[in-house]
Amino acid sequence: MKAVISLGANLGNPKENLDIAITLLREATDVQSVSSYITTDPVGGPEQPKYLNAVCIIDSNLPAIDLLAVLHGIEKTLGRERIERWGPRTIDLDLIQYADLISKADELTLPHPRAHERRFVLEPWLEIEPDAILLTHGKIKDLLEHLPA
Repeated sequence: MKAVISLGANLGNPKENLDIAITLLREATDVQSVSSYITTDPVGGPEQPKYLNAVCIIDSNLPAIDLLAVLHGIEKTLGRERIERWGPRTIDLDLIQYADLISKADELTLPHPRAHERRFVLEPWLEIEPDAILLTHGKIKDLLEHLPA
């Protein structure tokens, strides 16, 4: 099943962290495409460095909760510490959408509850899938047009 994953990093060597995360994703799943890396300002949280962000599309047969566990395992491997909400991080992997699954479970909300508001998710996703639709929100191209610059 198709999954959309957002990647971000702003500690250590962000490019290297994204590269390693994508390599580990390739070992665990079938990575179909990876966007360019973009530099973005942090959203929320404390003052911190700019982020390097990307989006990848994968194909996986894992149940969504197991795929999320794989993403958390990659974060742990790269030294992610969950100290402060929206704080700086070595790596952040978010499961944005998984096939046509809609979930409001405590452990997994799909599609990602704030993806429709995040330019750093939508822009790289649009690059690799111009006709993409974010479930419950519509075409990502239209969502981007309505976001502040």
